[in-house]
Amino acid sequence: MKMHRGSLRRLLRWPVKSLRGEELQEALFDDRGMAGDRAYSLVDDRDDHAGKVLTVRRRSGMLHWRAGYGSGDTPELTAPDGTVWQWHDPGLAGALARSLGTPLHLRAADGQQDRGPTVLVTFEASLVALEAELGRPVDLRRFRPNLHLGLDAPAFAEEGWGPGTTLTVGEVELAVVGDHTGPCIRCAVPSWDPDGRERWPELQKWLIGEHENKFGVIMRVTRPGIARRGDQAVADPRPAAGELRVR
Repeated sequence: MKMHRGSLRRLLRWPVKSLRGEELQEALFDDRGMAGDRAYSLVDDRDDHAGKVLTVRRRSGMLHWRAGYGSGDTPELTAPDGTVWQWHDPGLAGALARSLGTPLHLRAADGQQDRGPTVLVTFEASLVALEAELGRPVDLRRFRPNLHLGLDAPAFAEEGWGPGTTLTVGEVELAVVGDHTGPCIRCAVPSWDPDGRERWPELQKWLIGEHENKFGVIMRVTRPGIARRGDQAVADPRPAAGELRVR
């Protein structure tokens, strides 16, 4: 398969699972994936859901909250009314519980909680083609990627990438290594407006019917380093063979 070249268009990080995230100019990638990505979560305290991590699928209002690291090592959360809360503020859990309508507690971990040490990569050509297919704009944030690249590859080429595929972005090298990596099979979350305003179920129906429910590719970091917006990117794809994992 042909190598493809381009550049890093956008860098996005999601500090708290299912909350809105932040856009970056540069980020560290290491054995955690993107450092600080999905490293915090909200845990349901209802008797019949105790211990389960809250997600947009249960509480779409989570998308009314934004999380970012600011100047600290732990996230600060911005509430729908604009109030800024520090992660260790004793009132934060209560404010979230009132906003989301469920008792909960906060959880932090050393590294990612959501999907292990992987990175989600999306591509501008595929996003533009998807918009053309659907006849309306599609906000990239629906797909919650970490890296968004502009490559000279055809739209949706990544749907066929398999183990052995490598991607170099600045100092960082990523690879499809088999288990839990490869073209990303989507859940229902992209059907939600990224600001939590309304649902667009036809988006996932279209992906299922036309793209085997794939958008983007899940990869692991094989060479750590810093990726910066505008960095050169080179993809060296290998063909897929066999079923790929759900993100």
